[in-house]
Amino acid sequence: MQELIKLDLADLAIAVGLMAIAVGLSAWEKLGLELNFVFATGRTILQLLVLGYVLDFIFAVDNVWAVLAILAIMLTITAIVARNRISQKLPHVLLWVWGSIFISTAITVFYSIFLIVQPERWYEPRYMIPLAGVVLGNAMNAAAIAGERLVNTINTSHSEIETHLSLGATPQQAITQYRREAIRAGLIPTLNQMMLIGMVALPGITTGQLLAGVKPPDAVSYEILLLFMVAFANLLTTMLVTRGLCRQFFSSAAQLVR
Repeated sequence: MQELIKLDLADLAIAVGLMAIAVGLSAWEKLGLELNFVFATGRTILQLLVLGYVLDFIFAVDNVWAVLAILAIMLTITAIVARNRISQKLPHVLLWVWGSIFISTAITVFYSIFLIVQPERWYEPRYMIPLAGVVLGNAMNAAAIAGERLVNTINTSHSEIETHLSLGATPQQAITQYRREAIRAGLIPTLNQMMLIGMVALPGITTGQLLAGVKPPDAVSYEILLLFMVAFANLLTTMLVTRGLCRQFFSSAAQLVR
């Protein structure tokens, strides 16, 4: 296969023309999204260019501590974003979200690295950073969806929960159904993606590998691995996050905290 056709600054400038047209269409239809498109375009360019140079440096250094450092930064940003998407401000939630995403991502990535991919060095940046990045991004969304769903459900079900408690149920028993529903909600996007992958649209990871010159069967095999990694990590993340959030709603005397 031919080598990847590289895009220079002139090509990217022409690509920006698509966003300029989008701004024009928004103004024409009076959607009020012109500034959103402009800011989103600027942030996309800035963030991805910075990411590109940072990863280029990490790949060149090829050091285990550099790889772990960039992953720690990615994890922290992921946890903060997930925490901010949960509307109710509860104590210690950021730490719990950070720990949940860390545990699920670490188990998933190391399982895949050591048992499946098996590179010469376990911290190989070429594999470790992309695999962890995909898992982190999806775990963030799953944690945010499940956490927000659980918080909203508990806040609108105080009477029902207190009734269960008055009848002798433990806090965990009183909100078990709400927690299960929250976990399911966090996993719906992942399961939908797995059900329709390859039928409705070409997956993003596969597309990127095809553009880079990877043979289609090899690109698809990595897509399968990533989907399985994401599904497992999202399930574990939502289980841990919802368990931690549930504890925030009850006192040491097993009373519902309003």
